[in-house]
Amino acid sequence: MAVTQDPTGTTVVAGEPAYDPAAPAPLGVQRVPTGHAGVDAHLERLADADHLPADGHLEVYEDVHRGLRDTLTALDARPEDSHDPRS
Repeated sequence: MAVTQDPTGTTVVAGEPAYDPAAPAPLGVQRVPTGHAGVDAHLERLADADHLPADGHLEVYEDVHRGLRDTLTALDARPEDSHDPRS
């Protein structure tokens, strides 16, 4: 059995099939609309991960998490008091 390295540094064993990872594919997870446009927009962003290799998912997940957190935090914020007590 001959063991060598290809130009990328990957170990290759003669007589064994080369590792060929599958291409990215959608998981088929259905996203159900919530009825809140801001939340739904962030959840739709999750579809971007369907076309990325696994090491690209983290960026999408972090972006969605940040957006959802900001949207939900804004829902908890008190509206500005537009009443002017001087009037």
